[in-house]
Amino acid sequence: MKNSLVAKIFRDMAAILEIQGENVFRVRAYARAADTIEGLSDDVTELAAKGALTVIPGIGKDLAGKIQEIIATGTCAGYEEIKKDVPPGILELMSVPNVGPKTAKLLSDRLGVKSAAELEAAIAAGKLAGIPGIKEKTIANILRGIALFKQGRERMVFPVARELKDKFVGELKKLPEVERISEAGSLRRAKETVRDIDILVVSKQPEKVMDAFTRVPWVKEIIAKGPTKASVRTADDVQVDCRVVEENAYGAALLYFTGSKNFNVHLRTIGVRNGWKTNEYGVFSAEAHPGLSDKPGGKFLAGKTEEDIFKLFGMAYVPPELREDTGEIELALKNSLPRLVTREDIKGDLHAHSKWSDGTNTIAEMAAAARSLGYEYLAVTDHSQSLKVARGLSIEAVQKKREEIDALNAKLRGFRILFGAEVDIDNEGGLDYPDEVLKGFDIVVAAVHTGFKQSREQLTRRVTRACANKHVHIIAHPTGRVWGAREAYAIDMDEVFTACRDTNTALEINSFPDRLDLNDGHCRQAKERGVRIAIDTDSHAVGHLGNMGLGVSVARRGWLEGRDVINTLPLDRLFKSIK
Repeated sequence: MKNSLVAKIFRDMAAILEIQGENVFRVRAYARAADTIEGLSDDVTELAAKGALTVIPGIGKDLAGKIQEIIATGTCAGYEEIKKDVPPGILELMSVPNVGPKTAKLLSDRLGVKSAAELEAAIAAGKLAGIPGIKEKTIANILRGIALFKQGRERMVFPVARELKDKFVGELKKLPEVERISEAGSLRRAKETVRDIDILVVSKQPEKVMDAFTRVPWVKEIIAKGPTKASVRTADDVQVDCRVVEENAYGAALLYFTGSKNFNVHLRTIGVRNGWKTNEYGVFSAEAHPGLSDKPGGKFLAGKTEEDIFKLFGMAYVPPELREDTGEIELALKNSLPRLVTREDIKGDLHAHSKWSDGTNTIAEMAAAARSLGYEYLAVTDHSQSLKVARGLSIEAVQKKREEIDALNAKLRGFRILFGAEVDIDNEGGLDYPDEVLKGFDIVVAAVHTGFKQSREQLTRRVTRACANKHVHIIAHPTGRVWGAREAYAIDMDEVFTACRDTNTALEINSFPDRLDLNDGHCRQAKERGVRIAIDTDSHAVGHLGNMGLGVSVARRGWLEGRDVINTLPLDRLFKSIK
């Protein structure tokens, strides 16, 4: 998929055009196109091949032509042309959170810095002091941004890693010699960040698999290549490892290379107590190897599938997302693991936007896309009036939107569009619409969109007061985190859990790829505190609705079951549940 590349180039173009003082509408067009394409579940390469790029909301003939050019060449002439007008390295500076386009140009002009590393060194040397507009607080924010930037270079967020894995797996699946294939490692466990990617293959002709793997178009460098294992580095400096194993050892290898390390150690300890040797080749009786060396030996007991191994150990199958040795093994031995929520359990999406605010599709188009996913309902929750940047709805517009939804629902059978709103929480915890307006919505999603740098006490008070409003059903993206751009704001989640439990307010797992907020740790805490969760996509285009699986992965890592998630309920039970 070229989605990430296209989105990056369009985002860079928006930033450069902003520096150049271009028309704000042109800047926004590129920025919105970047957001839309980054969140698409469809592959732009496939859409281009079908001549369907202009079907993407906000993509006209001009942008479609640029996408075609990027797919073919990795860049486009328009991008290369405007890049000439900015100082070298300024694009990297603009990639640092808390360094906007204008600040990047100012620092480049005044100090000649060309990279995040040079900027960090300039701060250490005290060179930013005295530059107009650069205050002590600004410098502290930039330093936090540099830390986030460096973290992003070292590890990929889960959605990016999954997309890259899909590229490699998609290529290898084309080979008739590949009998079975799966990702392994922290990616298979759905960790929120991933350092490198592991792929496991069953094949009787491993050399052909190795040849194909090292020739995948995204490979920049072959680190190592052997008859059954190879390591490569991509153009984005990501290491990808591929191993070929025999069919009889596939389950054992998958278990071993999925990890986690602590989980594997605990499992091997149980095996030793039973007189077994457990490794990536299988589970063996240990009589032939009293010292339990690393080589397989003794009688082969299990290893073809993970299920065979867990059965031998007298355990329930442990889903990969739980394999962190945090109590799951003990529960598996008692056959008491939670039945984790699945994508198939989700009955609808409770947070989505339309053209009424900052979405790129009509309500009818969003509803049709949701229905095609097998949903029973979709809440269209456009922004409230104070969020001008997102074209928030006035009270008069809210009424007109309701009339449109009522007219659409009158024609629908077996599906319901819910009349909703994403309502801003103000600095005192009040809401952006009066109660007489709020009570008319089917679903009210409340969110913090401003004041991210306020004190822990104030941010916590804002959210807990919003929970206390009887018309609020869900708190959206509760910690405000945006990967690679903004850290979670300071908030006392313990107090938030208490407020949500006491007021019957759900917390959201926002499935948008650069959010995934709540995280898995908070999900598990919420479950333990009796707080329910809504898994939503925060979709701004029809293609974003397909991101629901990302949020489900977070929920599974957080030990959530279907009963912990409100949008696993059919509509009648949902309405009763949120009262």
